[in-house]
Amino acid sequence: MVGSQRGWGNAAPGRLVNLILTERVANPVVVVDEVEKAGTAQSDKGRSFDLTAALLPLLEPLSARNWTCPYFELPFDMGWIIWVLTSNDWRRLPDPLLSRCPPIRLEPPTLAHLLGFVAREGGSRGLSPEAVDAIRAALEWAERQDRLPTLRTVLRMLDRAEQMQQRPPLQ
Repeated sequence: MVGSQRGWGNAAPGRLVNLILTERVANPVVVVDEVEKAGTAQSDKGRSFDLTAALLPLLEPLSARNWTCPYFELPFDMGWIIWVLTSNDWRRLPDPLLSRCPPIRLEPPTLAHLLGFVAREGGSRGLSPEAVDAIRAALEWAERQDRLPTLRTVLRMLDRAEQMQQRPPLQ
């Protein structure tokens, strides 16, 4: 994310600096998905590097404005970056990260949300009314069993219905 100092065998500027310099955009939107799963990387010389430690100076407004790239050894104003960090479980995030990025907790989708999504997405994919009805029935059955699927599962259901609909009919 932030790069490494020159002198290392694999020294390079980080993705952020590359993005800003390549795209010539000083205020990119950076999305770090499932940040709680980042973990720590270990070098072959025993040094450890973790995403949280790299992110903290970039998330703190004062230090972000005067951040120094370890590769170029030049200051960059990283205070314009728009950060979106996603997490499946905010309780697994370290306190320093939570203090800089207070979580916005989203409730899981309800049956009504999923049914509306299936209707819209099924229509945009050109699914038949019968295919959409079959997915709707499966979701309603799952809710009665207290096992409402995730949005990811519903997307797989739509993908499967689309694949089945594109197959030639059996003779």
